[in-house]
Amino acid sequence: MKFVRYGTSGAERAGVVDAEGRVRDLSMLLPDIGPQQLAPRTLAALAAIDVNRLPLAPVDARLGCPVGNVGKIVCVGLNYRDHAEEANMQVPSEPVLFMKAITTLSGPNDDVQIPPGALKTDWEVELGIVIGTRMKHVTKADALAHVAGYVLANDVSERAYQTERGGQWDKGKSYDSFAPIGPWLVTADEVGDPHALSLWLDVNGQRMQDGNTKNFIFDVPTVLSYISGFMTLEPGDLVLTGTPAGVGLGQKPQPRFLRAGDEMRLGISGLGEQHLKCVQN
Repeated sequence: MKFVRYGTSGAERAGVVDAEGRVRDLSMLLPDIGPQQLAPRTLAALAAIDVNRLPLAPVDARLGCPVGNVGKIVCVGLNYRDHAEEANMQVPSEPVLFMKAITTLSGPNDDVQIPPGALKTDWEVELGIVIGTRMKHVTKADALAHVAGYVLANDVSERAYQTERGGQWDKGKSYDSFAPIGPWLVTADEVGDPHALSLWLDVNGQRMQDGNTKNFIFDVPTVLSYISGFMTLEPGDLVLTGTPAGVGLGQKPQPRFLRAGDEMRLGISGLGEQHLKCVQN
Protein backbone atom coordinates (compact mmCIF):
# COMPACT_ATOMS: atom_id res chain seq x y z
CA MET A 1 0.00 0.00 0.00
CA LYS A 2 0.93 3.63 -0.47
CA PHE A 3 0.13 5.91 2.45
CA VAL A 4 0.19 9.70 2.48
CA ARG A 5 -0.51 12.54 4.86
CA TYR A 6 -2.28 15.43 3.21
CA GLY A 7 -3.38 18.90 4.20
CA THR A 8 -1.81 22.07 5.55
CA SER A 9 1.45 21.82 7.47
CA GLY A 10 0.79 20.71 11.04
CA ALA A 11 -2.77 19.61 10.29
CA GLU A 12 -2.21 16.68 7.90
CA ARG A 13 -4.75 13.87 7.60
CA ALA A 14 -4.10 10.21 6.87
CA GLY A 15 -4.64 9.05 3.31
CA VAL A 16 -4.02 6.12 1.01
CA VAL A 17 -3.34 6.04 -2.75
CA ASP A 18 -5.73 4.00 -4.88
CA ALA A 19 -4.94 2.03 -8.04
CA GLU A 20 -5.53 5.12 -10.20
CA GLY A 21 -3.11 7.20 -8.19
CA ARG A 22 -5.79 9.22 -6.40
CA VAL A 23 -5.55 10.05 -2.72
CA ARG A 24 -8.33 8.61 -0.54
CA ASP A 25 -9.13 9.91 2.94
CA LEU A 26 -8.24 7.46 5.72
CA SER A 27 -8.82 9.82 8.62
CA MET A 28 -12.15 8.23 9.59
CA LEU A 29 -10.22 5.01 10.29
CA LEU A 30 -6.83 6.32 11.41
CA PRO A 31 -5.93 9.46 13.36
CA ASP A 32 -2.58 9.65 11.54
CA ILE A 33 0.14 7.63 9.84
CA GLY A 34 2.59 7.44 12.72
CA PRO A 35 4.36 5.08 15.11
CA GLN A 36 1.24 3.35 16.43
CA GLN A 37 -0.16 2.79 12.95
CA LEU A 38 3.02 1.16 11.61
CA ALA A 39 2.65 -2.06 13.60
CA PRO A 40 2.45 -5.18 11.41
CA ARG A 41 -1.03 -6.05 12.68
CA THR A 42 -2.37 -2.60 11.79
CA LEU A 43 -0.78 -2.63 8.34
CA ALA A 44 -2.23 -6.09 7.68
CA ALA A 45 -5.71 -4.88 8.66
CA LEU A 46 -5.40 -1.86 6.39
CA ALA A 47 -4.37 -4.07 3.48
CA ALA A 48 -7.80 -5.72 3.66
CA ILE A 49 -9.68 -2.43 3.20
CA ASP A 50 -11.47 -1.66 -0.07
CA VAL A 51 -9.87 1.74 -0.61
CA ASN A 52 -12.31 2.57 -3.41
CA ARG A 53 -15.03 2.94 -0.79
CA LEU A 54 -13.13 5.74 0.91
CA PRO A 55 -13.85 9.38 0.03
CA LEU A 56 -11.47 11.16 -2.32
CA ALA A 57 -9.20 13.86 -0.97
CA PRO A 58 -9.16 17.23 -2.77
CA VAL A 59 -7.11 16.89 -5.93
CA ASP A 60 -5.06 19.97 -5.08
CA ALA A 61 -4.34 18.95 -1.49
CA ARG A 62 -0.79 19.53 -0.26
CA LEU A 63 1.15 16.37 0.61
CA GLY A 64 3.17 16.39 3.81
CA CYS A 65 5.81 14.03 5.11
CA PRO A 66 4.03 10.64 4.89
CA VAL A 67 5.11 9.67 8.42
CA GLY A 68 3.85 11.63 11.42
CA ASN A 69 5.43 11.99 14.86
CA VAL A 70 8.86 10.90 13.67
CA GLY A 71 11.11 10.35 16.67
CA LYS A 72 14.50 10.69 15.01
CA ILE A 73 16.23 10.76 11.64
CA VAL A 74 19.38 8.64 11.43
CA CYS A 75 21.48 8.97 8.28
CA VAL A 76 24.22 6.92 6.67
CA GLY A 77 26.99 8.86 4.94
CA LEU A 78 29.21 7.76 2.06
CA ASN A 79 27.22 4.60 1.39
CA TYR A 80 27.95 4.52 -2.34
CA ARG A 81 31.54 4.07 -3.47
CA ASP A 82 31.20 6.54 -6.35
CA HIS A 83 29.93 9.27 -3.99
CA ALA A 84 32.78 8.72 -1.53
CA GLU A 85 35.23 9.02 -4.42
CA GLU A 86 33.70 12.23 -5.81
CA ALA A 87 33.82 13.74 -2.30
CA ASN A 88 37.52 12.79 -2.06
CA MET A 89 36.80 10.79 1.08
CA GLN A 90 37.95 7.30 1.98
CA VAL A 91 35.48 4.49 1.41
CA PRO A 92 34.33 3.66 4.96
CA SER A 93 35.04 0.34 6.62
CA GLU A 94 31.95 0.78 8.83
CA PRO A 95 28.76 2.78 8.21
CA VAL A 96 29.18 6.52 8.83
CA LEU A 97 26.29 7.80 10.96
CA PHE A 98 24.91 11.29 11.58
CA MET A 99 21.57 12.81 12.55
CA LYS A 100 19.19 15.35 11.06
CA ALA A 101 16.92 17.47 13.26
CA ILE A 102 13.20 16.65 13.22
CA THR A 103 12.52 20.24 12.13
CA THR A 104 14.08 19.42 8.74
CA LEU A 105 11.04 17.35 7.76
CA SER A 106 8.89 18.71 4.95
CA GLY A 107 6.60 17.52 2.19
CA PRO A 108 7.58 16.30 -1.28
CA ASN A 109 6.57 19.52 -3.02
CA ASP A 110 7.31 22.08 -0.30
CA ASP A 111 9.88 24.82 -0.86
CA VAL A 112 13.47 24.16 0.20
CA GLN A 113 14.84 27.08 2.21
CA ILE A 114 18.33 28.37 1.49
CA PRO A 115 19.80 29.57 4.81
CA PRO A 116 20.78 33.26 5.05
CA GLY A 117 24.32 33.67 3.76
CA ALA A 118 24.59 30.04 2.62
CA LEU A 119 26.64 29.48 -0.54
CA LYS A 120 26.98 25.70 -0.77
CA THR A 121 23.51 24.18 -0.43
CA ASP A 122 23.47 20.74 -2.07
CA TRP A 123 21.14 17.90 -3.02
CA GLU A 124 21.18 14.17 -2.20
CA VAL A 125 18.50 11.76 -3.40
CA GLU A 126 18.21 8.82 -0.98
CA LEU A 127 16.19 5.76 -0.09
CA GLY A 128 14.57 6.21 3.32
CA ILE A 129 13.59 3.34 5.61
CA VAL A 130 10.60 3.64 7.95
CA ILE A 131 10.91 1.56 11.11
CA GLY A 132 7.80 -0.42 12.06
CA THR A 133 8.81 -2.25 15.23
CA ARG A 134 11.39 -1.54 17.93
CA MET A 135 14.98 -2.49 17.09
CA LYS A 136 17.74 -2.99 19.66
CA HIS A 137 20.76 -5.23 18.99
CA VAL A 138 18.98 -6.82 16.02
CA THR A 139 20.86 -9.25 13.77
CA LYS A 140 21.17 -8.71 10.04
CA ALA A 141 19.07 -11.85 9.49
CA ASP A 142 16.16 -10.31 11.41
CA ALA A 143 16.52 -6.66 10.40
CA LEU A 144 14.08 -6.49 7.47
CA ALA A 145 11.27 -7.86 9.64
CA HIS A 146 11.32 -4.53 11.50
CA VAL A 147 10.76 -2.40 8.39
CA ALA A 148 7.29 -0.94 7.83
CA GLY A 149 8.11 0.58 4.47
CA TYR A 150 10.23 2.89 2.38
CA VAL A 151 10.16 6.53 1.27
CA LEU A 152 11.87 8.84 -1.18
CA ALA A 153 14.08 11.34 0.66
CA ASN A 154 16.28 14.32 -0.20
CA ASP A 155 19.11 14.83 2.29
CA VAL A 156 19.61 18.53 1.53
CA SER A 157 22.94 19.73 2.89
CA GLU A 158 24.77 23.03 3.37
CA ARG A 159 28.34 21.95 2.68
CA ALA A 160 30.08 24.94 4.26
CA TYR A 161 28.22 24.36 7.52
CA GLN A 162 28.93 20.63 7.23
CA THR A 163 32.68 20.68 6.63
CA GLU A 164 34.04 24.19 7.21
CA ARG A 165 32.51 25.21 10.54
CA GLY A 166 34.06 22.58 12.82
CA GLY A 167 32.38 19.83 14.82
CA GLN A 168 29.90 17.36 13.43
CA TRP A 169 28.12 17.08 10.07
CA ASP A 170 24.76 17.77 11.73
CA LYS A 171 25.26 21.55 11.35
CA GLY A 172 25.05 21.26 7.60
CA LYS A 173 22.21 18.76 7.62
CA SER A 174 19.62 20.25 9.97
CA TYR A 175 18.26 23.52 8.58
CA ASP A 176 14.48 23.75 8.27
CA SER A 177 13.15 22.01 5.11
CA PHE A 178 16.39 20.02 4.61
CA ALA A 179 14.55 16.65 4.66
CA PRO A 180 11.75 16.55 2.07
CA ILE A 181 10.13 13.12 2.42
CA GLY A 182 7.58 11.33 0.24
CA PRO A 183 5.21 11.58 -1.54
CA TRP A 184 4.32 8.12 -0.26
CA LEU A 185 5.19 5.66 2.45
CA VAL A 186 5.20 2.42 0.47
CA THR A 187 4.87 -0.73 2.56
CA ALA A 188 7.76 -3.18 2.51
CA ASP A 189 5.73 -5.93 0.83
CA GLU A 190 4.97 -3.69 -2.13
CA VAL A 191 8.56 -2.51 -2.54
CA GLY A 192 10.05 -5.99 -2.47
CA ASP A 193 13.84 -5.96 -2.75
CA PRO A 194 15.18 -2.58 -1.52
CA HIS A 195 18.48 -3.29 -3.27
CA ALA A 196 17.07 -3.08 -6.81
CA LEU A 197 15.71 0.47 -6.95
CA SER A 198 16.83 3.15 -9.39
CA LEU A 199 17.11 6.67 -8.02
CA TRP A 200 17.72 9.96 -9.82
CA LEU A 201 17.69 13.73 -9.37
CA ASP A 202 17.45 16.66 -11.80
CA VAL A 203 18.28 20.31 -11.17
CA ASN A 204 16.56 22.76 -13.52
CA GLY A 205 15.87 19.89 -15.91
CA GLN A 206 19.46 18.60 -15.99
CA ARG A 207 20.11 15.06 -14.78
CA MET A 208 22.62 15.23 -11.95
CA GLN A 209 22.25 11.88 -10.14
CA ASP A 210 21.42 8.51 -11.67
CA GLY A 211 22.09 5.52 -9.44
CA ASN A 212 20.76 2.26 -8.09
CA THR A 213 20.52 0.85 -4.58
CA LYS A 214 22.24 -2.32 -5.78
CA ASN A 215 25.42 -0.28 -5.40
CA PHE A 216 25.14 0.23 -1.63
CA ILE A 217 28.40 -0.33 0.23
CA PHE A 218 26.35 -1.43 3.25
CA ASP A 219 22.98 -2.98 2.44
CA VAL A 220 19.75 -2.34 4.34
CA PRO A 221 20.03 -5.26 6.82
CA THR A 222 23.63 -4.32 7.58
CA VAL A 223 22.77 -0.66 8.15
CA LEU A 224 19.80 -1.39 10.40
CA SER A 225 21.59 -4.02 12.45
CA TYR A 226 24.60 -1.73 12.85
CA ILE A 227 22.55 1.28 13.98
CA SER A 228 20.55 -0.86 16.42
CA GLY A 229 23.77 -1.70 18.21
CA PHE A 230 24.39 1.98 19.00
CA MET A 231 20.85 3.24 19.61
CA THR A 232 17.34 1.86 19.79
CA LEU A 233 15.26 2.44 16.69
CA GLU A 234 11.60 3.03 17.46
CA PRO A 235 8.48 2.76 15.26
CA GLY A 236 8.25 5.82 13.04
CA ASP A 237 11.97 6.53 13.04
CA LEU A 238 13.52 7.28 9.65
CA VAL A 239 16.83 5.92 8.39
CA LEU A 240 18.30 7.58 5.29
CA THR A 241 20.68 5.27 3.48
CA GLY A 242 23.07 7.52 1.56
CA THR A 243 23.30 9.01 -1.91
CA PRO A 244 24.99 8.02 -5.19
CA ALA A 245 27.43 10.19 -7.13
CA GLY A 246 26.29 13.41 -8.76
CA VAL A 247 25.87 15.81 -5.86
CA GLY A 248 26.74 19.46 -6.40
CA LEU A 249 29.97 19.18 -4.40
CA GLY A 250 31.27 16.58 -6.83
CA GLN A 251 30.56 18.41 -10.09
CA LYS A 252 33.52 18.96 -12.44
CA PRO A 253 35.34 21.14 -13.31
CA GLN A 254 33.89 23.03 -10.33
CA PRO A 255 31.16 22.39 -7.77
CA ARG A 256 27.61 23.54 -8.41
CA PHE A 257 25.27 24.53 -5.61
CA LEU A 258 21.62 25.47 -5.23
CA ARG A 259 20.37 29.03 -5.49
CA ALA A 260 16.98 30.64 -4.94
CA GLY A 261 14.76 29.86 -7.92
CA ASP A 262 16.40 26.53 -8.72
CA GLU A 263 14.07 23.56 -9.04
CA MET A 264 14.78 19.95 -8.11
CA ARG A 265 12.92 16.93 -9.43
CA LEU A 266 13.83 13.54 -8.03
CA GLY A 267 12.48 10.04 -7.72
CA ILE A 268 12.97 6.39 -6.85
CA SER A 269 11.34 3.56 -8.76
CA GLY A 270 8.05 2.67 -7.08
CA LEU A 271 8.34 5.41 -4.46
CA GLY A 272 7.16 8.43 -6.45
CA GLU A 273 8.68 11.82 -7.21
CA GLN A 274 9.39 15.13 -5.53
CA HIS A 275 9.19 18.58 -7.12
CA LEU A 276 10.97 21.19 -5.03
CA LYS A 277 11.70 24.88 -5.53
CA CYS A 278 14.51 26.62 -3.67
CA VAL A 279 13.69 29.89 -1.90
CA GLN A 280 15.92 32.29 0.02
CA ASN A 281 15.14 32.38 3.72
